[in-house]
Amino acid sequence: MKEMEYLEELTGRYPVLEAVKEDIRAAYELLKDCYEQGGKVLIAGNGGSCADSEHIVGELMKGFVKRRPVSPEFARALRQADPQRGAALEEGLQGALPAIALTGHTALSTAFLNDVDGEMIYAQQLYGYGKKGDVFIGISTSGNAKNVMYAAAVAKAMGIKVIGLAGKDGGALAKASDVPIVVPEKETFKIQELHLPVYHALCLMLEEHFYEV
Repeated sequence: MKEMEYLEELTGRYPVLEAVKEDIRAAYELLKDCYEQGGKVLIAGNGGSCADSEHIVGELMKGFVKRRPVSPEFARALRQADPQRGAALEEGLQGALPAIALTGHTALSTAFLNDVDGEMIYAQQLYGYGKKGDVFIGISTSGNAKNVMYAAAVAKAMGIKVIGLAGKDGGALAKASDVPIVVPEKETFKIQELHLPVYHALCLMLEEHFYEV
């Protein structure tokens, strides 16, 4: 199975991640099941983890290492919908695994900060966007980011599975997660340096499963 080859390659290049190999495998299975059932992935973090949230969306919502062409059926529908632009859309569009970073949406975020509680903005978006069967990926190097934990609590209440990316001892996020991935580092920048290859591997594994080319 090519998906697992990506996992083996990951631990070959980063032997320290052997300690969380089974957690990464479990996270992949959770994400795969979510997408197979028509769900989506919601992601949040702060600072560098905010950037990681956006990065993950960028790998899932378009081709990563594959082209992901649209299906022949959708290509025909595009040409029928707009004969002038259909061919260009057929060529330009790529298959997408639905993912939303909760880290943008500046007007909503600042309005909620001003009117309600800024630490609950991720929770509010999860409540608005999420549905049972989705997956929430919370990223916190300490595992204790308040806004991420509020979102994790909403996820649990809604029947949304939680994957926690953390470091150090995993903090509260590890305890709240269905699948915690606690990389074996203590310093923030070193934790972030290990988070990136972990989520790259997950995105590669998902793309391999869902797309032939």
